[in-house]
Amino acid sequence: MTIRNRIALQFSLIVASILVAFSVIIYVVSANYRREEFYERLKNKGRTTVRFLVEVKEVDQELLKIIDRNTLTALIDEKVLIFDEHNALIYSSVDDKIIHYDVHLLSEVRQQKEVETYSGDNELVGLLYQQNGRDLVVLSSAYDQFGRSKMANLQLTLGWGLLGGLSITIGLGIFFAGQSLRPISRINEQVSAITARNLRQRLDEGNRRDEIGQLAINFNDVLQRLEKAFEQQRSFVSHASHELRTPLAALKSEIQLGLRRPLTVPEHEEVLVNLLSDADRLIGLTNSLLFLARTLESIQSVPFQTVRIDDIVFLAKDELLSAKPAYHIEIDYENIPHEETETVVNGNESLLKQVMLNLFDNACKYSADHTALVRISTDERYCRVAVRDRGIGISEADRQHIFESFYRASNAIAYDGFGIGLSICDRIIELHQGNLSVDSQLNRGSTFTVSLPHV
Repeated sequence: MTIRNRIALQFSLIVASILVAFSVIIYVVSANYRREEFYERLKNKGRTTVRFLVEVKEVDQELLKIIDRNTLTALIDEKVLIFDEHNALIYSSVDDKIIHYDVHLLSEVRQQKEVETYSGDNELVGLLYQQNGRDLVVLSSAYDQFGRSKMANLQLTLGWGLLGGLSITIGLGIFFAGQSLRPISRINEQVSAITARNLRQRLDEGNRRDEIGQLAINFNDVLQRLEKAFEQQRSFVSHASHELRTPLAALKSEIQLGLRRPLTVPEHEEVLVNLLSDADRLIGLTNSLLFLARTLESIQSVPFQTVRIDDIVFLAKDELLSAKPAYHIEIDYENIPHEETETVVNGNESLLKQVMLNLFDNACKYSADHTALVRISTDERYCRVAVRDRGIGISEADRQHIFESFYRASNAIAYDGFGIGLSICDRIIELHQGNLSVDSQLNRGSTFTVSLPHV
């Protein structure tokens, strides 16, 4: 069942329930009012008859019967019986018809003084009349033809009204459900037309205020992120191909040069040194690409545990200096932590160490004195590691792109590197729900600050 039909069905059921309940209430209230009104007329008739019989001496039974038959307010099939205290019939308004009753009815009237019941299709009222020490029981009965005719007409009217109301409700429900879901149908058509070739297409956001508009806005945000991911993937493949082509072309050139003519031993050694340099560059680039791909692939399944950020800083320093002894790394605390937990964060030790290695290596590499100044600080929420250098700095235009994969600042082209390290650092810190920021002045140095929430 489609959503439109489901909404129309639910709407019709709700309205039908309301109409049925409303019709039943009207009918029941009207029926009660008719019955009570008719019973009241029977009571008045019974009281009037017994008063004429008992209190007016000039009226005998024959005259009273004539009055009952010719009164303007006579009811259909009207009958009045009066019984004395011994349940003996002392008056009957008709001679050819009787009211079906039993002694129990008379006893019930004497106990309750008023009884409302039925005699076949007729309504019957029993009254206890007490006068001059006499306890008379009056039974008054009649058929409410006019009232029942009105109730039958009301029942017919309510029935046809209910049927017509349900028909209109179903039709309007289907119509308005279709009208309400038409924007979703348009969104569905637009989504069906979006493929990997036209990710720039966006959905119509309508008035941007109702639920449909919010759905379109959220879907456009997803499309924007998806487009960005595709762009990053294409950029990654393009830059990776370009970076791999350079050392491979150099390797091929050196090999072709070595095969072109016979070489002396020193020339062979020079070719091998060049081949080794290109191979090292190729291995370094491949390792960086594999690390980036592995990080992106398993970034959601990385195991976390509590680690001390200052311990990681010192481990990264020792590892980098063992590989590059010419570098200098100075570590100090900007403020002494009041508690040990202020430098404890929830994260992955190997990934955080890779971040520190990349930041330390960049600071030393781009500084003339190959020195990185590291400062550790804490506050109520974050533990921060600031890595400062006195190197070439980064321009304002380049700072907006330095965390993109394979992007290199214009003044860093002469230095070794692939433009991957900062991209890896930014994604690792984002995974740890932290922040990596940069503050730099051209030709005066840069400061990269890692902020991580401590436990």
